[in-house]
Amino acid sequence: MILDAFSLTGRNALVTGSSRGLGAAIAIGLAEAGANVICHGRSADGKSTCEKIRELGRKSSFYSGNVADAQTSFVLIQKTVDELGSIDILVNNAGTIRRAPAVDFSQNDWDEIIAVNLTSVFRISQAAGRQMIKQGTKGKIVNIASLLSFQGGILVPAYAAAKGGVAQLTKALANEWAAKDINVNAIAPGYMATDNTTALRSDPQRSRQILERIPAGRWGEPSDVVGAALYLCSSASDYVHGHVLTVDGGWMGR
Repeated sequence: MILDAFSLTGRNALVTGSSRGLGAAIAIGLAEAGANVICHGRSADGKSTCEKIRELGRKSSFYSGNVADAQTSFVLIQKTVDELGSIDILVNNAGTIRRAPAVDFSQNDWDEIIAVNLTSVFRISQAAGRQMIKQGTKGKIVNIASLLSFQGGILVPAYAAAKGGVAQLTKALANEWAAKDINVNAIAPGYMATDNTTALRSDPQRSRQILERIPAGRWGEPSDVVGAALYLCSSASDYVHGHVLTVDGGWMGR
């Protein structure tokens, strides 16, 4: 049955940055498809996502920590395995952004953006990959890339560099792990109505310019990425490796 291919019943997942926004929508969507989900946020204010997952009859716990800290990456994987018994799905969603002209962009901001948006993706994926190979079962890793994996953007040099790196890292890991039954893919969301785009949506000129280029004529919502995430986390995508799937209202085709 084709619908069975999208079922995540009995699968155990970790979604970073799932206290709100895209991460929360993805975590709840995976639970609706049957998965148990460990949630994560930088602070302890994201427990409501876990509560919604438990209401669905799935197991869920919340762990806080800064993914820029190397230890956090390994702890998150270990806690997932300790609590759920395995890790079958990893969604690397945690991220942050800073906006400033390149001539004024600070070294501290550069270092933080690269650490959170790129280095942590490698560290967490590395720890998850090791565990998935050890388990000897199928695994799914989904990274959250961006339209700036393809384009340079404006006033976000570190973010564009990091997200470009996420796309290439996705392909590099897929090349190594596809033969080990681990699918590594990415989703590149378009302009979404989340905290990261508050400044853009609050600027009438920039918001108008962006909307004029989106064929769908609207900002995306967190719910718009859930279907793509479910596909890439399920057995329906077992022969998809190293792909960066845009969910952008048609932006890249314009």
